[in-house]
Amino acid sequence: MTGQTAPTSASDLADLYGPVAGDLPQVEGMLLGLAKVEFPWLRRMLEATLGGGGKRMRPAIVLLAGRLGDYDLERLVPMATSVELLHTATLIHDDVIDAAPERRGRPTAAALFNNASSVMLGDYMFAHAAEFVARTGNIRVIRNFAETLRVMANGELVQDMSAYEYSEDVQRYLDRIAGKTASLFATAAEGGAIVAGAPETAVEPMRRYGLQLGMAFQIVDDILDFSATSEELGKPSGSDLLAGTVTLPTLLYMARSPEDNPVKRAFEGTRRTANLQKAVKEIRTSDLLDESMITARRFAESARQQLAALPAGDVRQTLDSLVDYVLERRS
Repeated sequence: MTGQTAPTSASDLADLYGPVAGDLPQVEGMLLGLAKVEFPWLRRMLEATLGGGGKRMRPAIVLLAGRLGDYDLERLVPMATSVELLHTATLIHDDVIDAAPERRGRPTAAALFNNASSVMLGDYMFAHAAEFVARTGNIRVIRNFAETLRVMANGELVQDMSAYEYSEDVQRYLDRIAGKTASLFATAAEGGAIVAGAPETAVEPMRRYGLQLGMAFQIVDDILDFSATSEELGKPSGSDLLAGTVTLPTLLYMARSPEDNPVKRAFEGTRRTANLQKAVKEIRTSDLLDESMITARRFAESARQQLAALPAGDVRQTLDSLVDYVLERRS
């Protein structure tokens, strides 16, 4: 895999998001506007969790999809903000469940405050995400948003309940990440197009683009959990497996020696930490990450194929470039 760091500067974002990069600060402003609350403790938590910037890929996809129709920022910015808030809220809850001290090199809300406060903070964001999406005034989008929240919650439940479960298989893994990650990419892409009144010939391809891109994104994320450095990840390498979460590289690793391997021994309770650390090392030094990338590229190519239904221009070109970025990123 070639290396590419996450964009942090305005010029990086302009290169990545093209025609909508200049409008993303409006999403950022709406996010930070949530921190203007009366209660100092809530204000501190919101500033800590919403002020970190980041790639903002999901809201950018909303705005790019909006370019396919009536580009009305009064409706598209709340839609984009709702998607980012929903994403952020799920990360906050994930970090509580995983007892994660850091995410992307920064302390998590749970580490800065406490679990109970972090759960309530996530709930607060869920509520505001729903309020923002309601501002679009589009019943179809609101229904899609509610369904996405249900699917994401189900994906998280499946992941939590299957921790340290040796019977996970590739199809269950793909179903899980479709719900937990890819569904929100699909909602961002489809929702932006619907809010903008884009032709139906563009709406369905955008939904499929978002879903396939989200699948590739999560698989690459799971590869990076092994291949990237702790500095790039902002957490120890192999964190998912060490926490009992089985991802594609691990599934392929287990398939090579299904009857006896360090993961199976660990999940059966034998020297759990030592066996999982051994598995992480062996996966990192094997060809399994390259094999996993074949699957990621397959989903990425499927995402790219959906773009043929869109009109030629800078939006289609930018969406195409995002496919390359997802495959090449290092964080």
